[in-house]
Amino acid sequence: MRAVYASAINPDDPLAGLAVGDLPEPTPTEVGWVTVTVRASSLNHHDLWALRGVGLPPDRLPMILGCDAAGVTEDGEEVVVYPVIADPADPRGYSLLSERHPGTLADMVAVPRGNLVPKPPELSWAQAACLPTAWLTAYRMLVTKGRVAEGESVLVQGAGGGVATAAVVLAVALGKRVYATSRDPGKRERIAALGATAVEPGARLPERVDVVIETVGAATFDHSLKCAAPGARIVVSGATSGAEPPVNLRRVFAMQLEILGSSMGTPQEFADLMALCVQRGVRPVIDSVFPFDRAREAFERLHSGDVFGKVVLEHAG
Repeated sequence: MRAVYASAINPDDPLAGLAVGDLPEPTPTEVGWVTVTVRASSLNHHDLWALRGVGLPPDRLPMILGCDAAGVTEDGEEVVVYPVIADPADPRGYSLLSERHPGTLADMVAVPRGNLVPKPPELSWAQAACLPTAWLTAYRMLVTKGRVAEGESVLVQGAGGGVATAAVVLAVALGKRVYATSRDPGKRERIAALGATAVEPGARLPERVDVVIETVGAATFDHSLKCAAPGARIVVSGATSGAEPPVNLRRVFAMQLEILGSSMGTPQEFADLMALCVQRGVRPVIDSVFPFDRAREAFERLHSGDVFGKVVLEHAG
């Protein structure tokens, strides 16, 4: 079968280890695992980190990349794949597809049957394939960890990437006042079109916010602290600009701020996210769609840093 996989690890040039070619079809040997024929999948920065060797040691190569997919089971059921696999050997208690088990960027993927969620007919294959990682992470950050409530406001740092853009769309759909930062004037225009107030990084906001969605890290964290209202929740799921920002602890305790880590979400949260998308007409923001045979171009697009929303692969043909 066709597959996009890591053939080598290169911390400085992740695309140097990217391969597209034929690998054997999955043959589940574990009880309760099934195969899914993939119709669409989407890329995440997790895939680039894997190519750098983060969470993927050389002894697991070659490893099929990808966490997100929507497809069809052997009995014809249309499903979306939940990518979190229980893993007692991992310090987190779980691993993601493409870390220990082959991922979704292939014609077929094997997963536990319990990881399959019915695909809503209202969502296209490409839209459904965007949800399992970035959109689920954003939903958990806002609703579960951020506990965003009626009348509250949200700041999203670094909108444009998958998680941050999802957070903007979801927060707007939930009726919140949303502010979002981006260095790129063109992206700020697109953020405003999604219903948020778009500002430059570090800009003074018209109010202190109740929830901050933080995926950038060192470059924006001081701004996140200064923008937080008393008792605000700063929810962190990434650190693309650096993982060790200086933190003003006086501000943390004086303002009684909560700094919360978040990663992925539960199967119930995933189901709730898809229900929200159907009920409120929410659709994932898609940057670009590539046919499977142009997977390298899709990775180059993601690696460029110029994306707004998700990069999707279509697997038909």
